[in-house]
Amino acid sequence: MEGDKNEAKGKVGDQVMQNPQALAALQERLDSVTHSPSVMDSLPASVRRRVNALKNLQVKSAHIEAKFYEEVHELERKYAALYQPLFDKRKDIVTGTVEPTDEECEWQSDHEDEELADELQKKASIEEPKEEAAAEENPKGIPEFWLTIFRSVDMLSDMLQEHDEPILKHLQDIKVLFSGPGEPMSFKLEFHFEPNNYFKNTVLTKVYKMKSEPDSEDPFSFEGPEIIDCEGCEIDWHKGKDVTVKTIKKKQKHKGRGVVRTVTKQVPTDSFFNFFTPIKVSPDSELDEDSEFTLATDFEIGHFFRERIVPRAVLYFTGEALEDDESFEEEELDEGEEEDQDDEMDEEEEEGDSKVDSKSGEAQPAECKQQ
Repeated sequence: MEGDKNEAKGKVGDQVMQNPQALAALQERLDSVTHSPSVMDSLPASVRRRVNALKNLQVKSAHIEAKFYEEVHELERKYAALYQPLFDKRKDIVTGTVEPTDEECEWQSDHEDEELADELQKKASIEEPKEEAAAEENPKGIPEFWLTIFRSVDMLSDMLQEHDEPILKHLQDIKVLFSGPGEPMSFKLEFHFEPNNYFKNTVLTKVYKMKSEPDSEDPFSFEGPEIIDCEGCEIDWHKGKDVTVKTIKKKQKHKGRGVVRTVTKQVPTDSFFNFFTPIKVSPDSELDEDSEFTLATDFEIGHFFRERIVPRAVLYFTGEALEDDESFEEEELDEGEEEDQDDEMDEEEEEGDSKVDSKSGEAQPAECKQQ
């Protein structure tokens, strides 16, 4: 009888482990047990009263932290004005408006690079016509500067479609503008394009609205400014050049007369330029899971442009920033792998110890070890 009961329990356990809903309910139950305010319940009323006083201090601390981040935003705005002349010079060099001086072009590793480049050039130019070689050696500015960055960065290349690339060849600069004093916290991305055959706009914009104050219902969750909404802009496409839609043709047959006609209509399609028409957040409605994920990804991309791409564009163009990002991820992965290995070794040692103890007859049941 006892064996039948154990077998039945085992089958029920297997069914639970294979049922996602049952597992979720079990996890929720465990979380409620783990996070229950058992410490507070066990305290005398006078001590609980003092702990509540500490919580009120913590709330005041969160509000001071919010003020700190507001001042950080002001500092960012102040220093953005100092960075901007350097970024303007970068744009002039990229577009070929300005040719940098020999002194500005000097870099510590240039001598080694030049020697290697000379050797490669000699090998490659044996059968190359002189005029064609000269044209290739001296293009205007730095061709496809921003497009190269888009191709190289995974977060951006995932959005990039083949039909976007000819347009992004016309991208000359990306700027970050911070909200002014007394204005709600936000930042704006500006994408500057040279005149092209795709749209009439010379600047496409994306504004990210931010919040830097503790939630009144959950003040302890405050961890600094967060993006809460974003606004894009309308792209004034030239006729037939809108890459965010595609034209499809459908045949329709009339039920009565049997006449067949062809109907054309436009449907949305993947494109980087959908970035400028984000999902609108309504305070009264809840977003579904897919929309929440899309919006969160949008916020992450906007933050990445602001914090990484715009300030360090040349390093993403050369790939040096990508190497830094990859090495950082590898370090984190290696640490995680080491911890997993340590855990496995600990488990093996525990298993080995229990085997030795059981043979000597000195081991206690598992329930006793936990006491």
